Amino acid sequence: MASPTKFCSNCGAQVDARAEICPKCGVRIAPPPITQVAQHKNEGLAAILSFFIVGLGQIYNGQIGKGIIMMILSVFAFFSIIFLIGFIAYPVLWIYGIYDAYTTAKKINQGLN
Repeated sequence: MASPTKFCSNCGAQVDARAEICPKCGVRIAPPPITQVAQHKNEGLAAILSFFIVGLGQIYNGQIGKGIIMMILSVFAFFSIIFLIGFIAYPVLWIYGIYDAYTTAKKINQGLN
């Protein structure tokens, strides 16, 4: 039984239906197969990294800009303890960083991010 065939859109040669490139003229006749690299992030590790250093879990998840911004904000929040606002701002930022790192890693694993 012969395999299914198609025709090259460039030279008209009959080629195998699974061919990506025409063997006669060398022109790509089909897009390359899409391969998706499975990207797995450990949710617990992301949360623990953010527990110790605010923003590190985001960097682990690949959100480098977000992680750096959170690190900078945490430094400002820490030093604002002098003005008493830091007693609220730093813990809120710290808890949000842990939560965000965990949920983002979970979304990455589910293919949603």
